[in-house]
Amino acid sequence: MTTLPPGFWAVVPAAGAGKRMGSPIPKQYLEIAGKPVLQHTLERLLSVERIAGVVVALSPGDDYWPGLAVSADPRIRTAPGGSERADSVLSALDVLAGQARADDWVLVHDAARPCLTASDLNHLMDTLARHPVGGILAVPVSDTLKRVESRAIVATVDRSLIWRALTPQMFRLAALRQALVRAREQGLVVTDEASALELQGACPGIVEGRPDNIKITRPEDIALATFYLEQQ
Repeated sequence: MTTLPPGFWAVVPAAGAGKRMGSPIPKQYLEIAGKPVLQHTLERLLSVERIAGVVVALSPGDDYWPGLAVSADPRIRTAPGGSERADSVLSALDVLAGQARADDWVLVHDAARPCLTASDLNHLMDTLARHPVGGILAVPVSDTLKRVESRAIVATVDRSLIWRALTPQMFRLAALRQALVRAREQGLVVTDEASALELQGACPGIVEGRPDNIKITRPEDIALATFYLEQQ
């Protein structure tokens, strides 16, 4: 009997309010380049045929989601979002567990990163498909980094050792779920999936991605993301 290779699925935590944007509309629903941010993000993920499906974690009572054209795509399922990113991801993994295998790959991608390219997505999957842990897209830091205490520089950090984490972050379904559950049980708040695996002693891999895969966080990011989308 032939064993099927692990599949690829995506999870998008989209329950955040984006308070730093100062907008009454959650940032994932702000319109850029003619579409809501989340529409762009999901279209990018679904454009890669190897992605078997996507689970989107939404805030309770999200009135904006039904208005997205992509919300009717049969490859998309939804899950109830939580107060923290990890809660939303765990909720989505619970939904995904009903159709994916324990050793399938899950790519967790920020809702507010609409500039992800298919080439980066495929590069991540190709590079890490046989990795024992999985890993993340990231870019090496080019700026000089300073360690500061009380607004005074106390050291210059070796930037050759520092990378800026991006998404997607790709891990096995069962391993990622277990790591997130353990972090919650230990009362630890993890800001990305890689850190949850790191807390369990794992060493995720790094795959260099494009620097234009930005996360929309502040108002000025809207213009930059619009520019990148137009250039792509």
